[in-house]
Order: sequence, then structure tokens, then C-alpha cells
Amino acid sequence: MTHGLTVENLSFRYGAKTVLDDVSFTVQNGRFCALLGPNGAGKSTLIALLTRLLVSSQGTISVAGHDLRREPRKALGKLGIVFQQSTLDLSLSVRQNLAYFAALQGIPKTEVPGRIDVALDRLDMRKRADEKARVLNGGHRRRTELARALLHDPQVLLLDEPTVGLDAAARQGITEHVHDLITTGLCVLWATHLTDEVRDEDDLLVLDQGRILHRGLAGQSRGDHTLQDWFLSLTGTSA
Repeated sequence: MTHGLTVENLSFRYGAKTVLDDVSFTVQNGRFCALLGPNGAGKSTLIALLTRLLVSSQGTISVAGHDLRREPRKALGKLGIVFQQSTLDLSLSVRQNLAYFAALQGIPKTEVPGRIDVALDRLDMRKRADEKARVLNGGHRRRTELARALLHDPQVLLLDEPTVGLDAAARQGITEHVHDLITTGLCVLWATHLTDEVRDEDDLLVLDQGRILHRGLAGQSRGDHTLQDWFLSLTGTSA
């Protein structure tokens, strides 16, 4: 099976502080990988490195077979990204937000309307296409950002704490939508500190204090314990 995302020996420091320490992992196409770690574990720094917002000379990152350092345009072109903080233009409609992103991606104008409709249908957002982003609730804004991230048919989807601030129903809806996407062959890396967003069949990486403490299938990893209890015991954190 083709590797969608490969990270090897990646380290990063802020001054004298080591934030990521020799991080290595692979996520295959068609797999949902939960990057689980407490707040401050280094998850957002890792996402920033994967999206080239930060650059490290230590380690390598490959996206859909493209080395991020040697072929940044090709690698980033294969990425879909949903950041922790919303990046929608609230004064634009849902469709206008997606059309603006399509222009930035260089998608041919003749393809844009059809791609937008497909992306919105995938997230059940077509009926809200002409509403301003500012009137949407948190869950629908997240769906819009997901639709935007999928507009250019990426092979790898990165999500950094995508359910922060959402209510329980919206959190569940977004989690289910993204899990459904892997049936298309998409490679998903979902960064979170919430164990209830992880399914037993998901790949699991546990990141704590900048190091990968564990990798494996979530169900096999937790054994007879709940994932939360197992995770808290592994990381030495409290509920």
C-alpha cells in the first residue's frame, strides 16, 4: 500500500527548548491516524512542520511521495489542511470562500463550480452554499473548512484539533464525516487530545513531551481498558 505521509527523525527546537524529539511515523493511504497527545505535547508544532509554516533541518517529511524540503510545491499541493483556528472569511458566503481558495490553488475556472458542489455535497453543505460564513454555527463552519480542504483533491488531510469549541453533536458529526473520507483512499492525520474521537480500528500515535510514546491500532493498544484510562496511564496525566 502506498504511503500517504512519512515522517522520519523529525526534531524541532525553540531556542534551547526541544519541542519535538526524533519523531518518526508513517500513515498509509486509506487510513485514519489519530495523533493523540495532551495539551502542550507538540501536536500543533508537528502540524506546522508538516504544512511548512515551520521548517526544521533535522528530519524528513514526505507527502504522497514528495519530499517537503526538496519539492515543497508538489508536496503541499497534495495536502488538505484544517487548522485549529478558523480561517474562513466571515464576510463571504460559503461558496465564495471555496471559490477564493480554488483561485489560490490555480484550479481552472471551468472546473470550480462543479468541484465546489461535489465538496459541499460530501459535507452536506450545498443548501448553505449562499449563506455568509458569519451566520453559520461552529459545526457548519468546520464543515465548510473541510469542504475547502478537499476542493483540490488532496491525498493527505491534516486536521489540528478540529473539534475545539464545538458542541457534542457537532463534534460527533465532524468526526464521522472525516472517518467516512478514508473510504476514498484519503490519508488522514487527526491531531486531538480527546480520546472519544478515536475508534478502535484507527491507527494511533501517542505524542507526549515531543516524543512518540506509542504507535499501533487503538483497540489493540487499549486492551481491556477504556482508551482514556489507558492514555492517562501512559502519559501520566490526570483526567
